[in-house]
Amino acid sequence: MHPELHPDILIAAYAQGLFPMADEDGEIMWFSPDPRAVLPLACFHVSGNLRRRCNSGKFTVTVDRDFRMVMECCADRDEGTWISGEILESFVRLHEMGFAHSVETRVDDRLVGGLYGVCIGGAFFGESMFHSETDASKVALVYLVERMKDRKMTLLDTQFTTPHLEQFGVEEIPKADYLVQLKHALSQTCQFADKS
Repeated sequence: MHPELHPDILIAAYAQGLFPMADEDGEIMWFSPDPRAVLPLACFHVSGNLRRRCNSGKFTVTVDRDFRMVMECCADRDEGTWISGEILESFVRLHEMGFAHSVETRVDDRLVGGLYGVCIGGAFFGESMFHSETDASKVALVYLVERMKDRKMTLLDTQFTTPHLEQFGVEEIPKADYLVQLKHALSQTCQFADKS
């Protein structure tokens, strides 16, 4: 394991607003954007069309059933990926420790979309998402937000903004404001995963 990606270092880094990405050579780089993109849970916007897709019965959503597969699908991109093999293995380790989670979207029990991220206290740090069927990743995001609200979590960190996320109400805030929200979220005691 790359020493920078030891679980203790990863958890401490996220608690300070840092996250890792690998360049095309596999070198680990750390980021803390200013401004920072967050998705305010209270303002989360779901279109009527997407809500109908979520309620259509076509998709089944699961949590933490295929964490590694979700990461592998997120990494499988034509334009290249920042998810190196070392990052993948490090996050699988975080998942085994209960600090990283996946939300999976399925059709006939076949994985067609999902997302994963790191969870500490009341914060979920969204890392990546994928879909092989229309709206599958969006359905996973809707489920994630509903689960976070249900479990009284307060911070959904998307790191950067994208056109895909803008439709849901993502906003960029100054890093100083983000760190205040992060400190509050880390002080919370929340349980993202179901108790076994």
